[in-house]
Amino acid sequence: MVKEIRFLGKQKLEIHPSERVKALAPNEIRVRAVCSLMSTGTENIVYNQLYDKGSHWDRFATYPFRPGYSMIGDVIEIGSNVTNRAVGDRVALRLGHKNEHIVNATDSIPVPKSIDPEHAAWFGLAKITYVGAKAANYSLGQRVLIIGAGPIGQMSLRWAKAAGAKTIVVVDPEQNRLSQAKQGGAHFCIAQPLSQAGASILECFGNVEPDVVMDTTGVAAVFQEALRFCKPHGKVVIMGDTGSPTSQNLSSDVMKKGLNIVAAHDSHIKTQEPFEVFFAMLEDGRMDVSTLNTHSFNLEEGQKAYDIVNKERGKTMGVIFTYEELAYAK
Repeated sequence: MVKEIRFLGKQKLEIHPSERVKALAPNEIRVRAVCSLMSTGTENIVYNQLYDKGSHWDRFATYPFRPGYSMIGDVIEIGSNVTNRAVGDRVALRLGHKNEHIVNATDSIPVPKSIDPEHAAWFGLAKITYVGAKAANYSLGQRVLIIGAGPIGQMSLRWAKAAGAKTIVVVDPEQNRLSQAKQGGAHFCIAQPLSQAGASILECFGNVEPDVVMDTTGVAAVFQEALRFCKPHGKVVIMGDTGSPTSQNLSSDVMKKGLNIVAAHDSHIKTQEPFEVFFAMLEDGRMDVSTLNTHSFNLEEGQKAYDIVNKERGKTMGVIFTYEELAYAK
């Protein structure tokens, strides 16, 4: 039986069963899921309807909504015209929490089998933050402030480290998250609300303002705070896609400092380059996400997974769904 998680409305979730999916078209492959990673930001904005009416989120969140976009699976069948995939290949799909998918072979991304699939499942968030790193246009020796140590913040600091940042400072009020940031390469971690962290941030950078500020939070009010920390003619990158975009207000720092403000979104890069770079760096050890997964659930425990993320958000990071315990129809 094929099963998937679906949202039926605000805080309404079901594990939806369906009949065995259709026969393959010539260019399609059938993929059996191994694991998938919850995007705790995007999925819970939709689950809780934390967005303004009329916003792009309101148009995006149509029901039934199928959450998830970071699935790792194995090819179990190929169509008659498929030559670039074989049965047994491991692939990544930008699709939801479902134990089996049929996709065009060209929409799958090869995953080296030497990589732990639960580490590879970070590929979706790695791509989003790769877009952010490109927008930041890091250069060697820069000072980088990362606001927020959630999943997007964790991956953002890893790209900054890989790009040669001299000093990376991460600010988040949750100490648990900062421990993972330290393991990921942060030079300094500040366990304070951003509004109280000004003196500590400057001290960490040797009383020099950072070259790049990454707002990874998705909290509208943080944007204006981020502007005041950036150096004159520096860059502020908005990574968190807030549900209330009209509440992200400019301040006088923009004009006074001549700041560059750029937004980075998943959709801004259409190629598979971010995935290829991420997998290559996981494989040779330049990127490490091994400490990031904190919770694992089988698909049938979907409600429990979202409950924990919403009640104990600060204690969660990588929330993995696994599929090996589900029975598959032949």
